[in-house]
Amino acid sequence: MSKRDFYDILEVPKDADEVIIKKSYRKIAMKYHPDRNPDDKSAEEKFKEAAEAYEVLSDADKRARYDRYGHDGVSGQGFHGGQGMNMDDIFSQFGDVFGDSPFESFFGGRSGSQRAQGQKGSNLRIKLSLSLEEVEAGVKKTIKVKKRKSCKTCNGSGAKDGNVKNCQTCGGSGVVRQIRSTFLGQMQTTAQCPTCHGTGSIVVEACTKCRGEGRVIDEEMIDIDIPAGVEDGMQLTMRGRGNAGIKGGPAGDLHISIEVKKHAELKRDGNNLIYEMYLSFPDAALGCSVDIPSLSGKVKIKIPPGTQSGKIFRLTGKGLPSVQAYGKGDQLIYVNIWTPKKLTDEEKKIMEKFQEAPNFKPQPSKTEKGFFEKMKDYFS
Repeated sequence: MSKRDFYDILEVPKDADEVIIKKSYRKIAMKYHPDRNPDDKSAEEKFKEAAEAYEVLSDADKRARYDRYGHDGVSGQGFHGGQGMNMDDIFSQFGDVFGDSPFESFFGGRSGSQRAQGQKGSNLRIKLSLSLEEVEAGVKKTIKVKKRKSCKTCNGSGAKDGNVKNCQTCGGSGVVRQIRSTFLGQMQTTAQCPTCHGTGSIVVEACTKCRGEGRVIDEEMIDIDIPAGVEDGMQLTMRGRGNAGIKGGPAGDLHISIEVKKHAELKRDGNNLIYEMYLSFPDAALGCSVDIPSLSGKVKIKIPPGTQSGKIFRLTGKGLPSVQAYGKGDQLIYVNIWTPKKLTDEEKKIMEKFQEAPNFKPQPSKTEKGFFEKMKDYFS
């Protein structure tokens, strides 16, 4: 008997993309799944046939060989025509097709056919405060974390002298099968074993140190490498540095939330730094030199005579680096002309003389850009 065309099996056109192929396979696999068609050999064969077709068409190389040479091009590459296939193998290879849908547990996923390895530990979350100087350079921090660690007395097994036995409820698999009622009818699902809590084993005599849990509360010093350019609210993750798992299970993760402290004089805008500079009227009119704070120390800049309020100076490369790219931002210096709120009688007389002088009347240039245009130029 000749084999059916894989595209016909999955009911997709030959130019179908990965999304369409995956969606169609999911639909057909659910339709012919053996748990929904008990004692129906034809449904089981169609289920296996669809799995073979998907195994080839979901792989770019195998699909190209199949398109060119037909079934001969993938001989030995797929499921050998569906002969002698194991359902657990299909679920193990294609469990991710069903994602986080309600059918994930129905189709078993990867855990149903494997012996339990212990329960994974929970994640830890901490906040780490950094100064702008530390953000600019990057920094290595050593922190002390109180967490659950694997018990050294029993090596995390929870058992005195390592004495454990298989759980009788689940037979050591860590999962039990249950019948659930869904909108599609009754379906068989897998769930964590209530007796061993998914570990697959029962402690004969509990460890006196950890009382059978396999974990103890302890402190640990952890070195954290913070890359330059991190932003406030950014989260870094250290895999496997959270709480230890139960009875040999994998450890959780450590999530580090970055909190950037406010700087006394500089404000952050992306990778740029903003400094608000205030000049007296005489300094702005006559020109001067001013020391400007930066993350690398004081920088002297020259203020030309006639500098107007709203003028923006740029210190190239004096900003912050980007976490995901090369180069650094700039430091932008925004000029404010300081107007005194109170004057002495002598100062008033001097200013009154200037008040009527033609040269002190505002004479804005029609070609000079306004503040918003300047800001747009700097940030574009």
